[in-house]
Amino acid sequence: MTSVRRLLNLAAVMIFVITLYQTAFAEENDFVALFNGVDLSGWVNVNCAPETWSVQDGLIHCTGIPTGVLRSDKMYENYILELEYRHMVHEGNSGLFIHSDPLPITGQPFTRAIEIQILTDRNTDNYTSHGDIFGIQGATMSPDPLHPDGWMRSLPQERRANPTGEWNHYRVESRDGSLTLAVNGKIVTRAYHCNPRKGYICLESEGGVIDFRNIRIKSLPETHPPIEVTALEAQGFRSLYNGVDLRGWKQVDGNKDHWKANDWVLEYDGKSEAEGEDKHLWTEQEFKNFILIVDWRQPREPKINKLPVVLPDGSTLRDADGAEVLIPIKDAGDSGIYLRGSSKSQVNIWNWPVGSGEIWGYRVDESQPPEVRRAATPIQNADHAVGEWNRFEITVQNELVTVKENGKLVINQARLIGMPEKGAIALQHHGDPIQFANIYIKEID
Repeated sequence: MTSVRRLLNLAAVMIFVITLYQTAFAEENDFVALFNGVDLSGWVNVNCAPETWSVQDGLIHCTGIPTGVLRSDKMYENYILELEYRHMVHEGNSGLFIHSDPLPITGQPFTRAIEIQILTDRNTDNYTSHGDIFGIQGATMSPDPLHPDGWMRSLPQERRANPTGEWNHYRVESRDGSLTLAVNGKIVTRAYHCNPRKGYICLESEGGVIDFRNIRIKSLPETHPPIEVTALEAQGFRSLYNGVDLRGWKQVDGNKDHWKANDWVLEYDGKSEAEGEDKHLWTEQEFKNFILIVDWRQPREPKINKLPVVLPDGSTLRDADGAEVLIPIKDAGDSGIYLRGSSKSQVNIWNWPVGSGEIWGYRVDESQPPEVRRAATPIQNADHAVGEWNRFEITVQNELVTVKENGKLVINQARLIGMPEKGAIALQHHGDPIQFANIYIKEID
């Protein structure tokens, strides 16, 4: 009888072990590779040069230049994400973004996301190189424990990262807006109430050479969160500026060292030595119907200037004697964006009281029908303060142009009679310094 019991007990133990093995094997098989070791299929280069992200010896290799992100082509909510990374330079900087929007926010190279820090050789009382978690660019979360200086940042409770040149393993668990991070096999960081709690996964380029490998994900049941806590969905935009050079833009000798790439910012000093229309920076490609996103900022110190009051019908306010009424403003210069190769189809960038976004060539053309001049005049002034970043979203479809600035409607389907059917896009030279960033386009039917 004792022998029978021993055999039964042994059988039970064997069944238990087999069950554990089968469960572990099943869980292991539930993981799906996010990187195939051959190419960057399944990933989107958001705002970097083609050579910033490459596959070398089965690894994702990042040069760290320019500042930007590589993101997944799918959104995720609840999951277990694993990856390995190694920094290749002292004091390297990178990051893992989760629950990310598809494009950077206005005037930044980064998306709204929850960042999981990937630093090396940089440890202070306020941040570490070993797995901090924090919200960036408008994303929020609750840290645990509280940050010593009250930052919205969770610090790891143990430093487990290996030094520069050695591989490290991250395991991130995302469940209904709560996060845990295990560094090299042990949970060290926690965060709660993440907003967004669903979005894209991004790898960050931020100045340090870094490699990634063994990126895989296990999806967990989703809750289909409301739009208020879900990242924006990708709309198919592609970048026209790579942060390294001016590939894709026409180059002439007189523009050299005046229009230039400065990491994620495209700078112009206002002093082109080119002739005529070549002073502007033109795309090599021509476009017909499209949606164009452009961030812009005027870096020049403003001076007080007096400028006209533009009325809703496109005319200017005049006094009893017929003279234009001029009012004081802070003026930092002038620029614009030419549509379809036409200077007349110019979306203005300036500090006039009526606001940026007006279509100058049509507003001031008294031969145009009244409805055209009115439509070419801004509905409202949506400019941020002088020196701050602004974002245009310009939709061109057939003869109609709509302009949103900083999320507000400025021009509503202005009919630009005689606008060319197709042409290049230009960033305008007007003799003043100007900065551009986050230039994206989506061609439409």
